[in-house]
Amino acid sequence: MFQWPVSPEPGRDEDPGQVEDWLAWCEAVEEQLGPDEDEPEDAAPWDADLDALIAECREITAEEAALAARAAQRGLPGGTPVADGRRGPGQPGSAHCRPGEFRSRAAGFGAGMALDVMPGCGALAGFAAEAAGEDDRYAGACDDEVAGAIAAWDRVEAYAAARKCAAVAEFIRRRAEPGCAVQGTARMPEGWDESAAAEVAGVLAESRYAADTVLGLAHDLEVRLPGTRAAFRDGILRQSKVAIIARATAVLDPAEARAAERLVLDRAGRLTPGALRAAIARAVMEVAPKKARKRREVAAKFARVERWAEDSGNAALAGRELPPDEVFAVEQRIAWWAGELKKAGLEGGTDELRARALLDLLLGVDSRPGHAGAAAPGGFAGRVTLTVPLTTAAGLAYRPGEIPGIGPIDPWLARDLAAAAARNPATTWCVTVTDGQGHAVGHGCARPEPKRHRKRAGPGTRDGPGFAFTPEEGLGGCASPGAGRTCWSASIRSPRRTAITGSRPGVMIPGAGCGI
Repeated sequence: MFQWPVSPEPGRDEDPGQVEDWLAWCEAVEEQLGPDEDEPEDAAPWDADLDALIAECREITAEEAALAARAAQRGLPGGTPVADGRRGPGQPGSAHCRPGEFRSRAAGFGAGMALDVMPGCGALAGFAAEAAGEDDRYAGACDDEVAGAIAAWDRVEAYAAARKCAAVAEFIRRRAEPGCAVQGTARMPEGWDESAAAEVAGVLAESRYAADTVLGLAHDLEVRLPGTRAAFRDGILRQSKVAIIARATAVLDPAEARAAERLVLDRAGRLTPGALRAAIARAVMEVAPKKARKRREVAAKFARVERWAEDSGNAALAGRELPPDEVFAVEQRIAWWAGELKKAGLEGGTDELRARALLDLLLGVDSRPGHAGAAAPGGFAGRVTLTVPLTTAAGLAYRPGEIPGIGPIDPWLARDLAAAAARNPATTWCVTVTDGQGHAVGHGCARPEPKRHRKRAGPGTRDGPGFAFTPEEGLGGCASPGAGRTCWSASIRSPRRTAITGSRPGVMIPGAGCGI
């Protein structure tokens, strides 16, 4: 790391005033470069005109401030530009420095600056507090610097929570369950004495359930999720995301849990909670598909309806651990009836009408104006998109499927849902062919078979590009999840000079993907 010259006076370094000083500074920097070390790619040339660079930076900053002022005068969303994307070490929002002049105490929190890429730690908290000032107003800071400070405090918060979990882990070591030997490099026991939860609940003024949750998370981070623990301590992952990973990997042994976390940690910091939940669920299914299936089946035995009071004084109702396909059918039926209520003139927003539709369907009433007391009509057909790899549908692999809005589903559930779809004549069957990187290179959907011509029913012609689908009865080795032995062979033709062709028996699943 370069040892930059330090000004003899406190505060900001002044610009080199003499040519001799500037040349001496350049030579000092060159001497500090190792034999195999080059100057940074973004380093200014040794003969750069500093006055011109400073003038350009000030001009950029002045233009941004003028644009923000004009926007504010017109009542438009104003403010100076803020770097886009997640901020922090290794994150896209901090990958580049913004041009301009930054002179406030929060300058180090600008995009790509030293404090913007600093991991969470106590020192970062001190720098952020100094930048905020006594009044927490960040005097003189531009919007990007304030945004960087927000991200820095987020890393500090995660760092503090990680250190708290480390302290809880040490408490577990001191309250090991009698007879439990310590294991691994973390020297953690397999279990802890039941008094530990009561003690932690007491010092935190928390419920026993919340204390057990903290103990479990601290134990998992030490024993099963070392990569997640490191990202937690650096502030890349906040506690809510750490908890998502810990819950998803709870059914795995330590080696499997570490394998699953490795599949998501490279992007976990910049994923939203929902996206991270889907990513780690898919990773668990890829690492241990049978355990993922068992967890779903066991959890289904605890299906329940929960009722509780809202803070507003209203009430809430929720169904838990329900079959995904039936939940989708119910949700679509609610959406359909909410649409009928809206067309009939019932006032309310989308959410309010959906809630009213749920109550109508459960209570068997009709809330449409002029239909008071009448029963809600039936006659509804739902639709859901199910994506299943062809190898999974054929029983040749255990890759997870996916349902939009639900996320990844284990291979067994995917095959069961495909079988249910196969029994419905209104089901639309599609095939997507992907390359080795998972990119779609072909797609086709089967139309209903013509009454006079049942040998082929699919887009494209026999000789042109497209897909042709042919039903084949009794194909050997075909593991169809539906009734009977009807399978499909897909012939893929390409108009390219080097034709991409392939034909194999398999089961056509809605939105299925395969690599041929």
